[in-house]
Amino acid sequence: MDDTDAGRSCPECAGRLRNVKTETCCEECGLVVAEDAIDRGPEWRSFADDDTDRRRTGAPLTRSRHDRGLSTEIGYEATGRITGRKRRRLARMRREHSRAQIATKADSNLVTGFSEIRRLIDDLALPVDAREQACQLFKSAQDEDLLRGRSIEGFSAAAVYAVGRTRSVARTVDEVVAQAVATEAEFKAAYRALNRELGLPVGPIHPTEYLPRFASELDLGTDVERLADEYVERLEEVDAIAGRNPSGVAAACLYAAARERDCAVTQVEAGEVADVSPVTIRKSVHRLEELEER
Repeated sequence: MDDTDAGRSCPECAGRLRNVKTETCCEECGLVVAEDAIDRGPEWRSFADDDTDRRRTGAPLTRSRHDRGLSTEIGYEATGRITGRKRRRLARMRREHSRAQIATKADSNLVTGFSEIRRLIDDLALPVDAREQACQLFKSAQDEDLLRGRSIEGFSAAAVYAVGRTRSVARTVDEVVAQAVATEAEFKAAYRALNRELGLPVGPIHPTEYLPRFASELDLGTDVERLADEYVERLEEVDAIAGRNPSGVAAACLYAAARERDCAVTQVEAGEVADVSPVTIRKSVHRLEELEER
C-alpha cells in the first residue's frame, strides 16, 4: 500500500483515504473514490538487457526504404557456440531472406533509386528530410510508369534536384550531374519527364538561394551577404536578372559586395564557386556599376 492521500478525506464518511494499487479507497467505509489505471512506468521493454538497451520498437517508418522500413533482418550476433554446420545454415537463411525482401522488379528499382538518392543527398549537403521527399517523388514517378525506357539513376538525380529547388536550397545542374551516376543527358530527360507528367511546383531559381552557400565557400561574412542581397534586389527592380544564369548573378553580387567591404575575392574565385566564367561575373558587375552611376 502507498501512503495516505494528504489533505483529502472521504466524501461519504470523512474518513482517511489511502492509495491501493490503482485505486484510492476510504479506510473507514471502503468507498472507491478514484481509480487510475494508467501505467506510469517506462514504456520500453526489451527483457534481456533492460538496463543497457531500452528499446521496445523498431525504427520509425520511412519513405526512403522500398518497404518503408518494415522488413526484418537475420542478425550476425549469437549467444553460445555455433557449429560450422549451423553457421552455414544461418548464412543460407540470411541470403534467402535478403533475396525475399526484393520480390519484384519494381522493388529492385526502388532499392537502386533510393540508394542513389541517399548518396546524392549526403554528397550535395542537402537537409536530411529532403531525402524523404526525393524518395516519394521517385516513387510517384514509378507509379506513373515514367521509368520505362529511362535511367533509374537519372530519375534519382532529377528527384534530388527538384526537391532542392522546391525547398529553396537549389543546387546547379552541373553540381548534381558531377555527383550523380547518370549522365547529363539522362538527368535532363528524367527531369523533363518529372516536370511534364507530375507538374512539379518549381519556378525560376532566384539568385538569393545561392547566396548563403556561395558566401560560406568564399569565407565571406554576413554583412557581405546582406549587401549582395541588396544588389540582387536592385538588379531585379530593373529586370536585369531575366535570362541570366542565377548562380552567376549571385556570385557577381557577392563579388561586388566583397569589393565594397574590402574583402579579398577575385572574379575567378567567385566564378569557380558558381561554375561560371569570369566574363559572366564581369557582365553583372558592370550592370551594377551602371545602376550606381544613375
